[in-house]
Parts: sequence; C-alpha cells; structure tokens
Amino acid sequence: MKAAHPYLNFDVNAEEAFNFYKSVFGGEFEMVLRFRDFGGDPAGVAESELDRIAHIALALGETMLMASDVPASQSKSFVVGSNCYISLTPESADEAERVFNGLAAGGTVEMALQRTEWAEKYGSCVDRFGVRWMVNYAGNVRFGG
Repeated sequence: MKAAHPYLNFDVNAEEAFNFYKSVFGGEFEMVLRFRDFGGDPAGVAESELDRIAHIALALGETMLMASDVPASQSKSFVVGSNCYISLTPESADEAERVFNGLAAGGTVEMALQRTEWAEKYGSCVDRFGVRWMVNYAGNVRFGG
C-alpha cells in the first residue's frame, strides 16, 4: 500500500472548511477541482452546483487531508460524524481489487470498483464495522489528459 489518507465530505462548505484548515496548518492546496472541471454532466451534478468542490487536497506533512462537497442529489445521506473516509492508494490494480473486495465483504458497496476520469480503478464501500473506505488506483490515468 502506498498511502492512506483521511477524506472528508461536506454539505456545500468544503472550500470554507479547507481555507480554515489552511489558516491553521499552513501550506498550499495540492489540488482544487470543481465539478465543472470534469466537463459534460459530472455525476449528475446540477448546473447550480458546478462551482462546488469535487476534490481538494491540503498536505499535512506526508499525509494529504482531502475532501469534496456532496452533490444535492446525495445530500439526504449526508450526516456529520459519518462523513469521513479513509482513502487508500494501492501499488497495483491487483492490490486495489484484493483490498476493495476484502473491505467490502460483509459490508456495503457504495460504488463498485471501476474506471473513472481520474483512476483505472476507483470504488467506495462501508465495511462490516461501519468504516468508510475509498480505493483509488490511478494507474496510467491522468485527469484532463
């Protein structure tokens, strides 16, 4: 496993929260992507939400604190306290499959492991203990490339 990072979800205020965290911890944002940066119809996000944060990352030493805003279509399931994931960066596609399948066994798959605009294999699940996981193997995929 290359890395494990905390990933937070917010209901419209990810940018405000991360500007606050930046003021506390210092540093610079490693990445800021808005839903409009994906072009087309990104994950069914409404036109009024295109300027919300799709992904933001702030380096905290060797760890990245990452987050996104939850689209309104998914906000009914948003609950403060259960809005934190552990984002895993596997070394290979095989490791991504093994880890995802292991964590999802007996739990709930939120998004099956699949190709996305940003990864060869990405998926999210909640394990049988209620812990939320993201598995993100970028492979040769480069966003915007």
